[in-house]
Amino acid sequence: MASARSGGTLLLAAIVAFAPLVLPNNYAYDVAVQIALNAIVCVGLNLLIGYAGQISLGHAGFFALGGYGSAILATRFGVPVWVSLPATCAMVGALAWLVGRPTLRLKGHTLAMATLGLGVIISIAITTEDRLTGGPDGMAVPPLVLFGAAVQGERLWYWIAGALLVAAVWLSLNLIESPNGRALRALHGSEVAAQTLGIDAARFKLQVFTLSAVFAALAGALTAHYAGFITPVKSSFLHSVELVIMVVFGGMASVFGAVVGAAVLTVLPQLLTVLKDYEMMVFGAVLVATMVLFPQGIVPTLARRFGGRAR
Repeated sequence: MASARSGGTLLLAAIVAFAPLVLPNNYAYDVAVQIALNAIVCVGLNLLIGYAGQISLGHAGFFALGGYGSAILATRFGVPVWVSLPATCAMVGALAWLVGRPTLRLKGHTLAMATLGLGVIISIAITTEDRLTGGPDGMAVPPLVLFGAAVQGERLWYWIAGALLVAAVWLSLNLIESPNGRALRALHGSEVAAQTLGIDAARFKLQVFTLSAVFAALAGALTAHYAGFITPVKSSFLHSVELVIMVVFGGMASVFGAVVGAAVLTVLPQLLTVLKDYEMMVFGAVLVATMVLFPQGIVPTLARRFGGRAR
């Protein structure tokens, strides 16, 4: 297990390291950065949905809070970006812990509706608090500063986003193979059975919910500082649905499935722009066809067909 886990992480690191050899221009680097940042969110969301079996339709809210929180601390209160970013992730984690305590007592469609409501509340707050957030027009975000220098340019951002993605995957794989990870898989199989074995279901669900929110906040903050601007669109319900689709498309209960799903569904809309009016129609058809051919998602289905185990 450990060798397979290390091998997968090393393969991802190798892909990140050698991908620049085939990236032709800054546009390609920009798409690669978007893939990495989306994949970080999906890796965390997959821990919640794929392994713990808890649905969330409000993770775009945590994503947006990461971006807006770091931007507000930096622009409105003069906090250095290298402080505002981790501080925002910590505050989003604390918020997720607080709202998760009552919310995660729900199950199934009621939990989905509760997380949807949370995302809507966050979106409304961001849109209406225009003195802090700029309202519907959004707000400018200062550049990320590391070691006294501003991080600018797609190529430098590529290495930062790529390194953080590898770290997120490594952390998730180690969590999954730990006793806590086995407890999460037991919860997914049967919460009642897990509790009879002495597993504290409420604690483990709350922990993974908080961790997935921190992943989303980190990716949201990095996205905002990379783009230099953020709008309430990042907190929308549709963005939450996009993130869930990426997880399901790549394969639930598969860390690398989350990465593949984020990669494919970030690149695919870029490729379909040539179709103009038929872009969304073809995009939907591709999703339907993929789920018919790969019912458990791309990575788990391929792993089963070739006799392996999805991770």
